[in-house]
Amino acid sequence: MNWLLFLEQVLNGFQLGILLFLLAAGLTLVFGIMDLINLAHGSLYMMGAYFCATFTAWTDSFLLGALLALLATFILGLLVEVIALRNLYARDHLDQVLATFGLILFFNEFVRLVWGPIGLDIPLPALLNTTVEIFPGVPYPTYRIAIILIGLLVAGLLYLIVSRTKLGMLIRAGASNRETIGALGINIRLLFTLVFGLGAVLAGLAGLMAGPILSVEIGMGDGILILALVVIVIGGIGSIKGAFIAAIIVGLIDTVGRSFLPELLELFFSEANAATAAPAISSMLIYILMALVLAIRPQGLFPPRGASG
Repeated sequence: MNWLLFLEQVLNGFQLGILLFLLAAGLTLVFGIMDLINLAHGSLYMMGAYFCATFTAWTDSFLLGALLALLATFILGLLVEVIALRNLYARDHLDQVLATFGLILFFNEFVRLVWGPIGLDIPLPALLNTTVEIFPGVPYPTYRIAIILIGLLVAGLLYLIVSRTKLGMLIRAGASNRETIGALGINIRLLFTLVFGLGAVLAGLAGLMAGPILSVEIGMGDGILILALVVIVIGGIGSIKGAFIAAIIVGLIDTVGRSFLPELLELFFSEANAATAAPAISSMLIYILMALVLAIRPQGLFPPRGASG
C-alpha cells in the first residue's frame, strides 16, 4: 500500500468527517434539546449550497457569497421553525417524521422552480484553488485544508458556546427540563427558535463548503442526512463531543474503505466485482459499527450528562 496515497485518503476522510460533524451537530442540538426529529435538516444543507452558488455569482466573491448564504440560511431556519415546526413539539415523533418529510419534498420542488433541474457550480477563488505540500511530495488541495481548519474552529466555538456561556447553560437546562426553565421566566419558545436557527447555520455551512467539491443539485442533502443520523446515534444524541468523534470515525471508514477495499477484494474476486462490492461494503461497515454501539452502549459512545455534552 502506498503510504502517501493512504495519508491523502485519511485526510479526505477527516474532511468528510468535518462536514458530517457540522451537519450532525445541528441535528443533535435540535433533537437532543427540542426533542424534534427533523428530517428536513438535509434540505437546509442543500439550501446553504444553493444560496452560496447564487450569492457568489451575484457578488463575484466566494467569501462574500458564503457569508450571505449563512445569513440567508439562518433566516430560513427561523422561518421554518416559526411557520412549520413550532406546533410539532407537543406531537409524537411519527407526526414529526411525516411533517418534516413533507418539508423535504417542498424544498426539492422549491429549488426546482427557482433554480431549475440542472445543478450549479460554486467557483473557488484562485487562493483556494491551489495545492499545498503537507509533506515533501504530498500535495493536498488548499480548499480541503481550509474545510478542515474551519470545521475545527467551528467545533471549538460550538463547544465553548454550549459549555461556557449563559446561552449554553440555558440550552443544556432546556434539554434537561424545559418546564422548569419556562417557570423561571425564560422564553423557551425564543430559545428553541434560536437553537433551530443555529442548527440551520451549521447545516448551511456544511452545504456551502461541500458545494465546490460536489455538485450543487436537488436532493443533495438526502444521502448525507442518513450518515448524519448514524453519527448522532453512534456519538450519543445531544452530545457535541460525541458527534465530533463519531463523525470523524464514520468519515474515515467511508473514505478509506472505498479507496482501499477494492485492492483487498481483488485478492478474492475479479476486478469488476471488487470495484462494485467495495462501496457497498464500506457503507455496511458504518451500519455494522452503529449496530455494535447500540448493542454495547445504547445511549451512544459519549452520552451527554443530562443534556448536550
